[in-house]
Amino acid sequence: MSHSNSAIRFNPAAKEALGNTQLRSNFRSAMDGLMSKRLNAFQGWDLEALRDLGAAIRHNALRQLPDLLEQLETQCQQNGIEVHWAEDGDDACRIITDICQQRKARQVIKGKSMVTEEMELNHYLEQAGITALESDLGEYIVQLAEETPSHIIMPAIHKNTEEISELMHRKTGTDRRPDARYLTHSARQQLRQKFQQADVGISGVNFAIAETGTLCLVENEGNGRLTTTAPPCHIAVTGIEKVIPSLNELPALLALLPRSATGQAITTYVNMISRPRQSDELDGPEAVHLVLVDNGRSEIYQDEERADTLRCIRCGACMNHCPVYTRVGGHAYGTTYPGPIGKILMPQLLGLDQTPDFPSASTLCGACGEVCPVRIPIPDLLVRLRSDKVDGNSLTRNPTRGHGAGKAGLENTVWRLWSWMNRQPAFYRIMIAMAGRLRVLSPRRLGGWTRFRTAPRPAPKTLHQLMKQRPRTGQRP
Repeated sequence: MSHSNSAIRFNPAAKEALGNTQLRSNFRSAMDGLMSKRLNAFQGWDLEALRDLGAAIRHNALRQLPDLLEQLETQCQQNGIEVHWAEDGDDACRIITDICQQRKARQVIKGKSMVTEEMELNHYLEQAGITALESDLGEYIVQLAEETPSHIIMPAIHKNTEEISELMHRKTGTDRRPDARYLTHSARQQLRQKFQQADVGISGVNFAIAETGTLCLVENEGNGRLTTTAPPCHIAVTGIEKVIPSLNELPALLALLPRSATGQAITTYVNMISRPRQSDELDGPEAVHLVLVDNGRSEIYQDEERADTLRCIRCGACMNHCPVYTRVGGHAYGTTYPGPIGKILMPQLLGLDQTPDFPSASTLCGACGEVCPVRIPIPDLLVRLRSDKVDGNSLTRNPTRGHGAGKAGLENTVWRLWSWMNRQPAFYRIMIAMAGRLRVLSPRRLGGWTRFRTAPRPAPKTLHQLMKQRPRTGQRP
C-alpha cells in the first residue's frame, strides 16, 4: 500500500464540495432519510442500555485481543480455513495475490470490504494481471465511475438516480432510464455471469468469532453470499480488531449494526462461514482463506485512549449525523474512511503529518458520539489528536518532533503567553483596556474565522468596572 508524501488537505476539498449544489442536495436528502430510519428502528428498545452492552462487548473483546486472535487462528485451522497474518496493506496484497496466482486466477469477484479499499487491493491485483470486479451495487457503480466509495455503507450515496442512469448507459449500454428498479435489474444481469466465471471470491468480515472459527458477514443484496460460495476459492479479509469471543456476543451487535447503519431490524442476509465445502455438501468453495490485517492497528492498540477507535463496527451512523460530512461528502476527505470515524482513524493509520486538517475538521458538536452504537468517544479523540498535533506527535512509526513547528508552534507560543497574562492581574487589566481601544479582535486580524461569523468586539468596560459602578442595594444579586 503506497501513499503520497504530500499531505491530504481536507480544507480546500471541502470548500470545493460546498460549491457543488447537486452534491449537497444528494447528501441532504439521503442523510435525512437515514437519520429518520435509525430513529424509528430503535422505537421500543432501551437504546442506551443496548449501546452500553455493545460498548462493553467491544471493549472486552479488545482487552482480550491477542488471546482471541490466537484462538481464532487455531479454531479456523481446525475447521479447514487457512489463516494468514499481514503486517500491513502491502503484505496483505501480496498474500492475496499469491493465493490467486497459485490458483492461476485471472478473474476475481469481490464483496464489499473497506479493508481492501484501505490497502488498495484492486489496483495491486490489476498490476498482477488479475481483474477484480466489485459485486456490491454501490461499489459496482463507484467502480464504473472510476471513483472511490464516499460512504462506508453506501459507497455511491453521492450520486442520484439520474447520474447513475447516465453512468450505466455510457459504461454498459443500458437505456437512459432513471428508474432504480430497472437499473438494479440491469446490474444484476451484468454481474450474474461474473459470479460463475470468477476463479476467486474476496469478501470482508463484519465479525470473526474466536470460539467457533466463524466468519460473519451481513449484507442486503445476496452478492456477498454468491461471492463466498460460487467461486471455488474464498478469501476473507479483515482487520485484526473485528474478532469477538463467542456467538453469545453476536446478537447484541447484530441488533445495533443494521439499525444504526440503514434503519433495518436485520439485514436481508447474515452469512456464517466456518469451513470450506465438505464432501457431502453440494455448494460452497473448496478452499477458504482468512487474511488478518494489522496495518497500524496494533500501534493504536498500545495507546489505552486511542484504542477506543478500534471498537468501531463500521455502521456509518457517525457520518449520517455529522453536520460536516453531510455537507461535503466523503470524497472531500481524500481517504478510505471519511466522516467522524475517518477523522480519528486515518490520522492514526497514516500519521498526522499526512492528515493535518483532520482533527480540526469538526465542530465538536458531539452528534457522532451520541449516535455511535458502541460509544466510541469520537469528540474526545478529536481533542486528543489536536493535542498530539500541537505537541508535535505525528503518530507515525518514526515520529519527528519537528512536526510541531510552524502554525502549531505559534499556537503553543500564543497559549503560553495567554496563560502568563492571566496570572498577572495588573498586566491583564492593561491588556484588556488596550484591546478595547486598539480593536485587536478586528475582522482583519481574525482572518478566515470571520468569513461566516460576526467578529467579537471587546466591551467598552470590563465586568470589574461595571460591578464597581453598580449601586449597592444591600441585596445579593
